[in-house]
Amino acid sequence: MRRPFALVVLCAVVLLLAGCQAPSVSPDTESGNADLTPSEPATDYGNNDSAPGAPATDRLGYENGYWYNESLSVTTDDGLNKTERDAVVARTMARVERIRGLEFEETVPVSVVSRAEYRNNTGGGETGDSLRRFDNAKFEALFFIGEDRDSIAVQNSNRGESVLGYYSSQRGEIVIVSESETPTISRGTLAHELVHALQDQHFGLESDARTRDQVQGRNGMVEGDAVAVTQTYTDRCGEAWRCIDRPSRSGGGGGDRHFGINFMQYFPYSDGPGLIGDLRERGGWSAVNDAYDDYPDGAAEVTYPGRYTEWEPESVSLADRSSDDWERVRPSTDRDRPDYAVVGPSAIAGSMAYTIADDYNESSVVQTRDVINYEDGSLDSDDPYNYDLPATDGWAGGRMYVYDNGDETAYVWKTTWASEADAREFADAWEAVIAHWGGTRTAEGHWVIEEDSPYTDAVSVRVDGDTVTVVNAPTADELSEVHDA
Repeated sequence: MRRPFALVVLCAVVLLLAGCQAPSVSPDTESGNADLTPSEPATDYGNNDSAPGAPATDRLGYENGYWYNESLSVTTDDGLNKTERDAVVARTMARVERIRGLEFEETVPVSVVSRAEYRNNTGGGETGDSLRRFDNAKFEALFFIGEDRDSIAVQNSNRGESVLGYYSSQRGEIVIVSESETPTISRGTLAHELVHALQDQHFGLESDARTRDQVQGRNGMVEGDAVAVTQTYTDRCGEAWRCIDRPSRSGGGGGDRHFGINFMQYFPYSDGPGLIGDLRERGGWSAVNDAYDDYPDGAAEVTYPGRYTEWEPESVSLADRSSDDWERVRPSTDRDRPDYAVVGPSAIAGSMAYTIADDYNESSVVQTRDVINYEDGSLDSDDPYNYDLPATDGWAGGRMYVYDNGDETAYVWKTTWASEADAREFADAWEAVIAHWGGTRTAEGHWVIEEDSPYTDAVSVRVDGDTVTVVNAPTADELSEVHDA
């Protein structure tokens, strides 16, 4: 068994917020505390105890008959019926637009689905064999999921058992996942997803991100904006605003809660708010609005906001040097999906972080405090994970090819770095990851991973100036067949 402390970290960090797995936010409270006052002067808006009339024209902080600082006459013991839900949604919209400084262009509908229905609707349907093989090899390359498991099934299980709600840009509505037809909606979930609706109405949420690292950059902007607004909303509840009681946690949990994948996927929510904060220091919310015309190009610009907008990833060339026995696995002929992978620094950090929480052996390549943030001795719920690692901060670009030969798969992963020293530092760290999973260096300089490891294979790590090339094959003799260096 692993160190007990690592398991405690896993339980403490993997909680739920909005449409993601996330650390918890401050407690929700909507009480009848008459001492609560608006966070801003109520000259134009009335106070918490007497709602003013409707304004002559729509105003920031007023939606569908409710001001942002009004009290609501709702009971939460039996959930929220449709009338109560409409009131809560209207007031939350008013509060979100008051914080964000943008007016909702139309009302956002909210529907409820059961968890079973959510799983059925978001399971992704049938997955082609080439895509499944490609995805399996990519997650094996990151030492997240071994050959004995299906990566798509693990990701679906991770997501299907944890999501509390999401915004559908196709339908322009928020969907709450609950077993009750009259759920009490978490204010964090509702506010977060309403920010996405607001983004969609003003900027559109269409994306041309085609690789995982591009998605991490784009989502750092989108989710960081939503988290920043939600944090402000949460801070005002219980201090300046009356808020509905926090519902008892239900519906989430279970499933295949994979710490490494959770760490990687949570990147936009953890580091995104830092980018938003930096933009606001540069030019307020207007600077954030302008950034929707120029999304970050990758995770690096989110982790290091000072690099936005000057940094661009290098286009890495990777020659196909495989023998006739090995064929490239191309996941799709769709123009929007590339036939290669780009896994950037947030994914690499996730691989390294996973070594503190997996159940394979007692070693780890990072310490808990290297990747988990604490504030005054407690988990920093606003920024729980650290992705700024010495072995990742010099990442400049990458490309991965996947190959198969009958039932066997292999991969070639080439990365480029800001300097030769950065390349060497990553290579040393990656060899430590390989050793963690049972790898032993051979006399030829390759690595052979032991048979009882979920990643039993041969791996070569080669440094050439500022580039690092990692080659994987079933055996050491086949490494040169997959990629003849």
